Amino acid sequence: MTDEMLVLANENKRRAGVENVEFLKGEIEHIPLPDDSVDVIISNCVINLSADKDRVLSEALRVLKPGGRFAVSDVVIRGEMPAEIRQSVLLWVGCVAGALEENEYRSKLASAGFEKIEIEPTRIYRMEDAREFLSGQNIDVDAIAPQVDGKFMSAFVRAVKPQRKEPCCGPTCCQ
Repeated sequence: MTDEMLVLANENKRRAGVENVEFLKGEIEHIPLPDDSVDVIISNCVINLSADKDRVLSEALRVLKPGGRFAVSDVVIRGEMPAEIRQSVLLWVGCVAGALEENEYRSKLASAGFEKIEIEPTRIYRMEDAREFLSGQNIDVDAIAPQVDGKFMSAFVRAVKPQRKEPCCGPTCCQ
């Protein structure tokens, strides 16, 4: 997204001795690649940072080849989260403000055109994970614990761009 990120990525590529990788400057809402050009999209805790997740998912679908895979790790919310709790918890989970609720994530992926959608929790966060940090932030941890405990998770989010359906060649071939 920035020139500094590109310099670092290319330096890491050089150190690793990798030659089959190219880094492009862009934003996930406007991927600088042609339609149907990517086999797999991977991302680690980035989609939750975008203000326009619908655009991100439609761009992902656009650049994926038919049958291409969407395989990301992201912060996901399980169940309803009151707005005031979400803002307080922001102090210990910086990615939470933009995190989607898991059913909303599934719905947005389906609306974009993906299929075979899976959300696999990899870590469910408990209040104990953040108790020490929150205690220094003038937040009554015990008061908010029952409303947020177990509601935030890191998850693998997977989906597939559908294969193109071949055009029917006549009344008998597609039955």
